[in-house]
Amino acid sequence: MPLRETLARVDADLAAGRVPVARQRLRGLVSSFPDDLMLRRRLAGIYRLYGEPAEAGRWMYLERDRDEAETSAFEARYRTAPQRMRALAWHGPESLARTAFAREQLAAVRAACSEAVGHPVDWGSAPVGGEEGSGGNSFADFLAGTGCLVVVLAFLAVWVNGLVALFD
Repeated sequence: MPLRETLARVDADLAAGRVPVARQRLRGLVSSFPDDLMLRRRLAGIYRLYGEPAEAGRWMYLERDRDEAETSAFEARYRTAPQRMRALAWHGPESLARTAFAREQLAAVRAACSEAVGHPVDWGSAPVGGEEGSGGNSFADFLAGTGCLVVVLAFLAVWVNGLVALFD
């Protein structure tokens, strides 16, 4: 569907109070047109309607006139440079950005991400999962491993109990 037609549907959805539908349409447009800062700005406005400053900050991150509280909320939610790089959902080189401020922001995030993972990255190959240099959350990993161990032991106990009952 063409950009203008989709934006007209977004406007109609908002006028009819279908904010979640409008948000989803805009998310799709931002995915298709990641360099269109106007789309990002409109998506940030919808997240403001939801009262989600971190998401509003995420989509306004490339704008000079962004709200610092929203930017701080975004940076608090996406603490590491690799997380921010993925969250910004940019594709292609920074030179595609339409403003100098956006190019600077994108270059800074990419440079910080490259430093964090220990090798150069670009916007087409943002690191995923455990590639970040932070090492993950060891307590959460411990809890997950302990939970798996408990499930396996419970399964074995039931199996042994059934085997013993079979031969009694």
